[in-house]
Amino acid sequence: MSEWLPETPRTLAFPTAAYVTLAGADWLASASPHPDEMHALWATRPAAPSVLPCGTAFDVINAPALFGRRMVDRLWSDGPGSGPVAAHRGRILLFAAPGTAQRLPALLGWEEWATAVPPLLCHGSGDAVTVPPLHPCRGATEDAPAIGPFLAAEEPSAPAGSRWLVAPDVRDPWLPGPDVLLWACVRAARSVAGPEQETAAQHPVSALTRG
Repeated sequence: MSEWLPETPRTLAFPTAAYVTLAGADWLASASPHPDEMHALWATRPAAPSVLPCGTAFDVINAPALFGRRMVDRLWSDGPGSGPVAAHRGRILLFAAPGTAQRLPALLGWEEWATAVPPLLCHGSGDAVTVPPLHPCRGATEDAPAIGPFLAAEEPSAPAGSRWLVAPDVRDPWLPGPDVLLWACVRAARSVAGPEQETAAQHPVSALTRG
C-alpha cells in the first residue's frame, strides 16, 4: 500500500500564504456550530489563536515538528500537495478530510514502516484544536525554518508560536485523506532510514503521480 498514491489534485508550486483569506476564514468558521461568533471573535481579536472542533469541516493530524515538516515536504515534492498546514507549539498540524483521524492509525497498523513513524495525535470527531491567528503577528515569520522543496533535514524544531505554513485561502479546500497521509508518513520515515531506500521508493510513486 505504501507505494500507491491515489489520484489527487496537484499544485506544482509550493504555497507560501501566511495569512487566511476571507474565503478561508469562512471555511474555518464552518467547523464551529456558531460561525458568526467565530467571525466576531476574529474581528475583535485578530492576533489571537482560536479553538475549533474537528470532525465536520476537517480532521487534524498532529505530528512532531521535524517529522511533520518532512511529511509536508514529501506531499509537495512528490505527491498531491497538502491542505492547510499550521505550526503550533513545536508541532505540525496537517488539516485532513473528516474521518482521517479514525482511519489513519488503523492503516499505519498494517504498514511495515509503522515503527519508524513517531506517535501521531489524530484529532477527529469530539476533539478540538487550537488554530493560529488569521494574520501573522509582526515578525512571526522572520526566523521561521523553511519547508517544502527547501526543507533542511536537520532543521531544529519549530518555534513555540502558532502560525500558518499553508494558510486556508478558499471556501472548500482540498484535504488529504488517510491513504494520502499514510503515503506521506511512509515516505518521511524512509527518508530518515537512508537515501537508498528513499530512492527505491521514489520511482514507482513518481510514475503514478506524473504518468
